[in-house]
Amino acid sequence: MTTVKTKRPTPAPTFAGSISIGQLAKRFGLSRSTLLYYDSIGLLKPSARSRANYRRYTQEDAGRLEMICMYRQIGLSMLEIGEILNSPKNSVHDILEKRLLSLAKEIGRLREQQHLIIRMLGDRSLRKRIPVLDKEGWIALLRAVGLNDDAMHKWHQEFEKFSPLLHKEFLEGLGISAEELDLIRQWAQT
Repeated sequence: MTTVKTKRPTPAPTFAGSISIGQLAKRFGLSRSTLLYYDSIGLLKPSARSRANYRRYTQEDAGRLEMICMYRQIGLSMLEIGEILNSPKNSVHDILEKRLLSLAKEIGRLREQQHLIIRMLGDRSLRKRIPVLDKEGWIALLRAVGLNDDAMHKWHQEFEKFSPLLHKEFLEGLGISAEELDLIRQWAQT
């Protein structure tokens, strides 16, 4: 996943009319060609043209660009951004929820990759240098604070009751196999 880093817009004095494409690009830390691209795909059309046919942008255009930058930062596609900006407000929720679920799956896949790489390298010292908590580390932590098997069972039961999905995601994050994860969740439900 690539992260698009955008500069926070510089608070500008109130617009006295409109600004040029270069000024708008500079205000948001974007290139002029990015704004030309947004225009070409219909994402950000200038509100006006100068007598010389140069693009001119208003405060409302800057507000729309701020929304585009925010949606890009959270990883939405241009198509999704266009859909949000050109649709009723209720579609925003659906698109953002879909992105959130997509991120959760991606995070899970990345955690699995971390655990696999650590196992492949066979270097247990990596666990101290890289913030990856696995099953053994979690059990050691629970034992260190005085939890015995009965207390751990109670902990899992409460977690499963509180949020089954969150409990599942937590266990997946520890690198536990799907089969063992199912067993733990069944055990927690008894």
